[in-house]
Amino acid sequence: MQSSIKYVASARLPTQWGVFTIHGFEDTATGKEHVALAMGDTGNGEPLLTRIHSECLTGDCLFSQRCDCGPQLQYAIESVAAEGRGLILYLRQEGRGIGLLNKIKAYELQDSGADTVEANEQLGFKADSREYQICLPMLEHFKVRSVRLLTNNPRKVEAMGEMGIKVAERLPIHVGLNSHNESYLAVKVDKLGHLEK
Repeated sequence: MQSSIKYVASARLPTQWGVFTIHGFEDTATGKEHVALAMGDTGNGEPLLTRIHSECLTGDCLFSQRCDCGPQLQYAIESVAAEGRGLILYLRQEGRGIGLLNKIKAYELQDSGADTVEANEQLGFKADSREYQICLPMLEHFKVRSVRLLTNNPRKVEAMGEMGIKVAERLPIHVGLNSHNESYLAVKVDKLGHLEK
């Protein structure tokens, strides 16, 4: 099956942690736009420090403390910059794939006592609707065959293996714990199988 992910353009992206190159990709099947932040020689055959990060407008941009997404993204950017080589795939899969407005509806249900999984299911969605196959053409663009994956999510490790990408190492990423997201993070471990170490 031919991929619907098409490379569009690249540009220099200076950040407070270092200068990255931002690469734009379009999913022609859905119209969604994804980006990758790259630094250094990504395709030299050595396992590449990599983060697969699904968009979280509230956490990444609005500094919400309901989740740990913003701190995880910042940690990934800082880690790649410190190594001088790596890749962050930023996927437009808001709210574990349910979209921004449904995510706000899920927040409303959580305010009434549901946990993050229950809220998604009450709205008629799976606990996690994200899809990682879209990463493969992006990784192929950068000639990546082996990664050192920054994640606590075993589904991401499994997805890499299914795509033929070797996970040489899984690096845990535990940042951003606060009083507002303590129960949310516990549910990710208890119900979604995220790893604590």
